Amino acid sequence: MALADTTSTRAIVAPNSTRAAVRAGGPTIWNIPFVVFTGALAIIFLYPLVWTAVSSVSPQAGSSQTEGWGFGNYASLANFQAGIWVYLGNSLFVSLLTVLLTLVISFLGGYAFARFQFPGKNLLFLLVLAILMVPYATLLIPLYVILNAIGLNNSLVGVALVLTMFQLPFSMFMMRISFESIPRELDEAALVDGCNSFSALWRVLLPAVKPGLITVGLFAFLAAWNDFIAPLILITDTSRMTLPLAVANLRGQVMGVIDYGATEAGVVVLALPCIVLFLILQRHYVRGFMSGAFKG
Repeated sequence: MALADTTSTRAIVAPNSTRAAVRAGGPTIWNIPFVVFTGALAIIFLYPLVWTAVSSVSPQAGSSQTEGWGFGNYASLANFQAGIWVYLGNSLFVSLLTVLLTLVISFLGGYAFARFQFPGKNLLFLLVLAILMVPYATLLIPLYVILNAIGLNNSLVGVALVLTMFQLPFSMFMMRISFESIPRELDEAALVDGCNSFSALWRVLLPAVKPGLITVGLFAFLAAWNDFIAPLILITDTSRMTLPLAVANLRGQVMGVIDYGATEAGVVVLALPCIVLFLILQRHYVRGFMSGAFKG
């Protein structure tokens, strides 16, 4: 009798558990609208990129690729004024210097705001965040005057300093919540084991806030790589132009006629590093945003 009850119980539980498993993760008809909606969004966002990539190698009137498919537009882009490698090098220098400065300042500043108590701490943090409240373009003329006074006008280093300043509010906030999500007991254990504050920061806390650093670095690179307004205002020498500025000048190089083919080739060259970096660092990028979500 007991054996029969056990068998019947298993017969009842097994289908219920199977249905629960299907509801939890298995494909059901209720998932179809969600899949269709997300797929449509992906197509909407990817279509301009695919269209631009295809158009950059397709024949177009008024461009270097007038017949057949090929890389004539890329050749036109490569030979424009100082050459694409010069502009790529300028953009890479500005972007990497911006990332380096942003990471160092936000890492140390976020650690200080998260772990130390000092007079005016919250006021100073609010002043850093207040940069976000000032329109970007309104600060460029005063910054131009300041850079001219210190000899950094028409300089890639000056552009990187300006871009770093505009990245600091988000970066400082990001690193502060990254440090605050780490238990203070981790610092105390490192100090008990003989580490000083700097050693604990470098050996213990740095690996723990790695996702936040990657997120900050990725945002800084994307902003510096794609920025157009700051180089437009601060750079006057054509050999020091960044790639976005060079592509903009390329659009109307012949009697005001827009060279769409070369412009689309420039857009593809601009987009490729951003896409590759995002795909490589996507997992860390998401973890960095979630680092402070469950604090407290």
